[in-house]
Amino acid sequence: MKEEKPKLGEILVKRGVISPEDLAKALGAQKGIPCVNPGMLKIDPDALRLVSEAIARHHNLIPISVNDDVMQLAVADADDMLVLDALTSLTKKKIVPVIAPSDEIEKAIDENYQYQVTDGEIVVPDKEPAPETLPAAEVETGEDNPAVATVQDIEQAFSAFDFTMPSTLKTAAGELSRKRTELENLFAHIDIKPRPVPGGESEPEPIVSPLGLPVIDLNTCPIQPEALKLIPEGIARKFDVIPVRIAGNALQVAATDSDDITTIEALTAWAKMRIELVVAGRDEIRRAIDRNYKAYGEIEKQFKAEDTRALKGQAEEKPVVETAPDAPVVRALDLLMKEAIKNHCSDIHIEPTDKGIVVRYRIDGVLHEAMTLPVSAHSPLISRLKIMANMNIADQRRPQDGQFSIMVAGRNVDIRVATIFTAYGEMAVLRILDNSFSALGLDQLGFSRDNLAVYGKMLKSPFGMILISGPTGSGKTTTLYASLKSLDCKGRKIITIEDPVEYRYQNICQVQINPRAGLTFATGLRSIMRLDPDVILVGEIRDPETAEIAVQAALTGHLVMASIHANDAVGAIYRLLDLGVPPYLVSSSLTGSIAQRMVRRICSKCRDFREAPIEARVAYSQEIGEERTEFYYGRGCNSCANTGYQGRIAVFEMLTMSEEIRRKILAGAASDEIRGQSLKEGMLSMWRDGMLKVKAGITTPCEILRSVSSSS
Repeated sequence: MKEEKPKLGEILVKRGVISPEDLAKALGAQKGIPCVNPGMLKIDPDALRLVSEAIARHHNLIPISVNDDVMQLAVADADDMLVLDALTSLTKKKIVPVIAPSDEIEKAIDENYQYQVTDGEIVVPDKEPAPETLPAAEVETGEDNPAVATVQDIEQAFSAFDFTMPSTLKTAAGELSRKRTELENLFAHIDIKPRPVPGGESEPEPIVSPLGLPVIDLNTCPIQPEALKLIPEGIARKFDVIPVRIAGNALQVAATDSDDITTIEALTAWAKMRIELVVAGRDEIRRAIDRNYKAYGEIEKQFKAEDTRALKGQAEEKPVVETAPDAPVVRALDLLMKEAIKNHCSDIHIEPTDKGIVVRYRIDGVLHEAMTLPVSAHSPLISRLKIMANMNIADQRRPQDGQFSIMVAGRNVDIRVATIFTAYGEMAVLRILDNSFSALGLDQLGFSRDNLAVYGKMLKSPFGMILISGPTGSGKTTTLYASLKSLDCKGRKIITIEDPVEYRYQNICQVQINPRAGLTFATGLRSIMRLDPDVILVGEIRDPETAEIAVQAALTGHLVMASIHANDAVGAIYRLLDLGVPPYLVSSSLTGSIAQRMVRRICSKCRDFREAPIEARVAYSQEIGEERTEFYYGRGCNSCANTGYQGRIAVFEMLTMSEEIRRKILAGAASDEIRGQSLKEGMLSMWRDGMLKVKAGITTPCEILRSVSSSS
């Protein structure tokens, strides 16, 4: 930081040419501001409480009086408008400055801010207490030592302010109470407890403003995009603040440290507006920064830079693929992916249209439009993606697949890329495989207590086949990985065959199919059978050969877990039959069949009762057997991006093979007959599991109607 040069007046005073009093009078006459001597004035204790001693000493000023909305302030430098503006925001008072000599201000601070805390002891200056100041105890002093108040003396001072003094002065400070006074500031690392209120104790607020500033909840308070533009993200993170809204000619900013005048000065300089402080928790502010500062503007800016270069003739007609880290397309794509990962997206859709490139993020199973890029961004963006995913950039007509990894916040994230040619050019979809999701356990997926116990018994079986069914994106892979995680990986040989390997685990052998090299699910599974496995995971049963080998593996002493595309648990059995597996092999090899769907969780920050649509009420009452008009819904807040939902949970349907079901499969019974028998034996349908989660306030009836069929 550049050093501040001393002013002419300071140099003249230092050299003895003029006195501090002469300088103050001259500055006062120059500015048209009265010149005073604070030592001759009666300082208002109420004014002292508005400005802490640290601020007064650091900026060489002292409050003199306060009346309604006006505070008179003695300053040595009336030119420092940032300090005056910051104090206006801090105290909510109109500041009327007067000039005073700097040495007189220092003396006034020493005389009026009486109490100091040193090494855990309360030190009182060796002088008679001034009238109209905070009550202090008279103590004996030695010749060389400062006066130290006894516990009894300090208790008397505390009693004057209706506080109860703790038994020891060495106890670390707890939270400050609502009745914040200057005495609390001075005894900041002593545990101050409010005197109990007769008739019961009230719970203290988790966040208390030292100066009585408003405390807001950033999870529910809407944040204006226009306010965010006034304070850069870097400044917000540096000072742990976030702009909330523009109110007239002031910018409302949420901060943790409401008496840090340096922060107010910096924010005033950046925003070029008066700063109005509100108070919020530090963690809450940091989460709000992560949620609300978007990289969209920066991404569009990078592509505008690319357009400018093209107009100047620095880009050829044929797209030149840049790989330098500072190339606009490289920076833009990096920002685009990191923004998606920050928002917990599962997929990024890059879709060309006649008006631009639409970028959409899939969050909690629902697509949200994030931004629209210029048409000129299409070629460099797709080319850059293909280079990263090791795809052929010259071939635009044929569909292609690839994969690459990036580092985000110190962790490795895999990205799968798929492209296909459309009427307006190549479309790309990026599947984000964040390893943080692979750490989920079975108890975190959404199994009911009974279903979790039944599934645990299935996984303890030494052989047999467990099928996990559902459409694409229903969480089948997550359930399979959580199942593997629950097994003894060190004592058993576990081999997986996947397309592709989405998450990597220790002590598990994972094989990725490679059709070009002749490695398919069927050929790979046949080879795995010769590698002495105990547990085999098949990424997907999609053809008759794979189905046949998987069944044979289950019959020959291996535990086989596999995913299959089917609508429900009974449908998975008939899918195996459709692939040509004989009924006697299905009935003897299958241990259980699980179907699942993903539904969105209600945001816990803004959850509230609301009347549901008539079709949702009817569906709930028919399944659960109770009439209700109101259900939990999310109002929408900053935590959930105003969607009312945050995160997802699975609803399950679990069929356990019984002797009666085996007989029906062998007899060629219809699916409805087997389903009826399963329900009779206690199977919980996906529909009912979903409605029970509605009853528990986890999701909404509308979400179940959207994701699960009532016939399930």
